[in-house]
Amino acid sequence: PMTDTDAADTSVLIVGAGPVGMALAIELGLRDIDCTLVERRDGKLRVPRMSQVSGRNMEFCRRWGIADTVRNAVWSSSHPLDFVYATSLTGDEVARVKVPSYQTRGTLDYSPEGTCTCPQIYFDPILAEKAASLPRVNVRYNTQLEDFTQDADGVRARLTDRATGESETLSARYMVGCDGGNSGVRDALGIPLEGLGAISTSVNIFFRSPELESLHDKGWARFYRMVDETGCWSELIAIDGKEYWRLTVFHDDAPDLDGNSYLRRTVGRDFEYEILDVTAWERRDNVAQSYGVSQDTGRVLIAGDAAHQCSPTGGLGMHTGVSEAVNLAWKFEAVLKGWGGAKLIQSYEAECKPVAAYYVDISTASYNAIAALPPSGDFAAAVASDAMLLRRLSVPDQLRSYIRYEDSPICIADGTMAPEGEDRLKPSARPGTRAPHCWLEEDKSTLDLFGDGFVLLRLNAPNIDIEALQSVAEARGVPLRVIDLNNEDAVRLFERALVLVRPDAHVAWRGDALPGDCGSLIDRLRGA
Repeated sequence: PMTDTDAADTSVLIVGAGPVGMALAIELGLRDIDCTLVERRDGKLRVPRMSQVSGRNMEFCRRWGIADTVRNAVWSSSHPLDFVYATSLTGDEVARVKVPSYQTRGTLDYSPEGTCTCPQIYFDPILAEKAASLPRVNVRYNTQLEDFTQDADGVRARLTDRATGESETLSARYMVGCDGGNSGVRDALGIPLEGLGAISTSVNIFFRSPELESLHDKGWARFYRMVDETGCWSELIAIDGKEYWRLTVFHDDAPDLDGNSYLRRTVGRDFEYEILDVTAWERRDNVAQSYGVSQDTGRVLIAGDAAHQCSPTGGLGMHTGVSEAVNLAWKFEAVLKGWGGAKLIQSYEAECKPVAAYYVDISTASYNAIAALPPSGDFAAAVASDAMLLRRLSVPDQLRSYIRYEDSPICIADGTMAPEGEDRLKPSARPGTRAPHCWLEEDKSTLDLFGDGFVLLRLNAPNIDIEALQSVAEARGVPLRVIDLNNEDAVRLFERALVLVRPDAHVAWRGDALPGDCGSLIDRLRGA
């Protein structure tokens, strides 16, 4: 039969080669779906915008075969990851939240990977190298999207080569705007942003100072937050754990764009440094009203910062965007290979937009809590009277790992209640949730079982007959593997004898026996 890939120049055109665009290209390339990634810049990064890769994003890196490269790219495994609160770097330490180094933290109970310090100037090139290694991925830098049209069959995009000035028209089955907070794709679709908008004017100073580490007695940490008589006004991050640093000033209506006054105030004395970049930027709270799916024919979608912007407090921006790329990629594969139904791509917005809204809210609340910290004179007393005060200022990685697609149109609820509060930090195999991790053997996680097609886990129940499900999946062309597990931890965590897991490792359905109608089950899961 004619599939959706015939007669287009490329199956998926991705606009923007940041981490989200790169993640989408890698996922598609590994799924044997051809894609073209266009980026108007030259691909060289000069400023480290994000500094940490979430545990969930590291799980994707694990599947892509680059997790070790990312973990060892720059940050020393022996450096602790503490949050230090001080009047200045050479002044008094007023509080500290201890976070162990990678070396001492050992294995985690919620993820085979956990968070990793790998700022964007190191992370993006690793993604780019992986994308370039995949034969189905075509990456084109210095290529600008000028405009596009879409109809029921696909998209026609006009591109300009910024080096030669030459234009061409490229046809694609789908297009995804991963083109950042000021997304031209979102604007062209006429999609408004909802939310609070700008919540502060912040300033980033990226600088080099090999001597800075030896000027103070605080030791290595991940964050040094400065608290003086005005309250908590900035945070200093070690970018490479050697000589590169980024200072973020939380709010200044009249920013000092040479940056020197901020550096002196942070360190508490003069010191040697070289400023590499000073940028004032708006901290934002926005979610796009639509992800593009409900527009016209739904051939053009948005993801990442084009779809939502949040305060970097909590490290949820890239985390959310890369998770969207993975959500979308398997759905493109299903539709382009002919087994995905008409509602599958539409489910992208229904699943991902509520997650983005939740994370944007958390990021804003986290930023507001830091901005509301008391001045240095009252700080110790506030921390003493509220033991959890500083813990609440960092978003636990479990909250990033257990992404939940609540009320998903392509998952089948099992009647269990959605966890709230602290219970959100507990692993769960409720439909819609990222499947729980446990170790099956040395360095083999349950999460390593998922990625291609659907997986039906039979947990300590090898005798349940599942032939009805297998034959329906085969008839519909849906890839399905069956894995028998009798691991005690897995049986306890998954809670049912049968658990059906999607290609993105989210649970689609679970039960102790197959439903009477396996046809309607499979059709629902494939968006038919």
